[in-house]
Amino acid sequence: MSARGPGRSARSTTVDASTLRPLDVLRVGASGPRARTTRTALSALGVSIGIAAMVGVLGLSESSKSALLDEISALGTNLLTVEPGTGFGGGDGQLPDSAVSSIERLDGVETASAVYPVEADVLKNEFVGTGETGGLSVIAADDDLLDTLNGAVAAGTWHTDATTAYPTVVLGSVASERLGIDTLDEPTYVYLGDEYVQVIGILEEFPLSADLDRSVMMGLTAAIEYYDAEPAASSIYTRVDDGSIDQVRDLIPATADPASPEEVSVSRPSDALEAQAAADDTLTTLFLGLGAVALLVGGIGIANVMVIAVIERRGEIGLRRALGATRAHIRRQFLTEAVILSVLGGITGVGLGVVATYVYSTTQGWRVIIPTWVAAAGLASAIVIGAVAGLYPATRAARLAPTEALRA
Repeated sequence: MSARGPGRSARSTTVDASTLRPLDVLRVGASGPRARTTRTALSALGVSIGIAAMVGVLGLSESSKSALLDEISALGTNLLTVEPGTGFGGGDGQLPDSAVSSIERLDGVETASAVYPVEADVLKNEFVGTGETGGLSVIAADDDLLDTLNGAVAAGTWHTDATTAYPTVVLGSVASERLGIDTLDEPTYVYLGDEYVQVIGILEEFPLSADLDRSVMMGLTAAIEYYDAEPAASSIYTRVDDGSIDQVRDLIPATADPASPEEVSVSRPSDALEAQAAADDTLTTLFLGLGAVALLVGGIGIANVMVIAVIERRGEIGLRRALGATRAHIRRQFLTEAVILSVLGGITGVGLGVVATYVYSTTQGWRVIIPTWVAAAGLASAIVIGAVAGLYPATRAARLAPTEALRA
């Protein structure tokens, strides 16, 4: 029994609980990935593939959708195309000569322009075989066709009152490529029928009008006079008031061909673009699902690596516990490691997705559009995957008793 001298008082000694600041947690958590670089790279690879797939799919979806919207805007949603359908007995129908003027008189119709078939072959020169037309067709066109279709001239000029009566031609974008004509700096000619005619213009590509892109177009007056063309339209392009589209669409068949309205086909080209946009949305959802599966597999890979890390580092865990680290500290360390692995994969995946979007969009001639929220969502997904994947290994590491861990 000990005696206490006068004036002395008993003092209790307390030990402060071990603390681990956020910066310390990050430093300790990063030590594992730094020490095992190969394992870190392979673990992050699964997450990066999933994130790259999701960012790439969303980026390409936005870029392609922007291109479609540009096409719809250029084409206009108020354009109707009138064509002869299948005639009685299964043969091709034919529109009356008066079809264009009759359609123009309908209320709500702003303008109507037509193209007419011309029975002639177009060749680069007279030495090319007559059967080697390259799939090009010769048509006659109304003077206001370009305005009706919101078309543009790439080189030269469109038909005017001064040229439409003479055998001059304007080339569609595909026709100019196949004939090897991309500039009109000097007088240029093609062999049409059995004579050379001058090329006065080259057109930009028409949205959803591949037939016009593959055509060589001349004025209707010249086509009738020099090539015996008939003034029966093969296609009539009709621009309509936005509020009258459905009404005019219903009236056109009986107006264009009162005798056989059932043989008149009316379509709206923008419907095809809108259907394509809807199909693209469906494909985007499908590929996002595949990306999510890849991301899940990457998360499982991280969880597996972290479980192995806990088993391999039981001695380290026991030593840290013996030196004062709490269960919470051990849990945070391994949870941080899992999140770091996943974030590394996420950053790499976002970068790969951005590069893939840029390269593919550029080759397709699209504007590159990668919304900020796509990259942010990719990184956020990586953090969530890392946290979920590391939860079980971190909890398992925290439950190890110091004596048990040190014996390992």
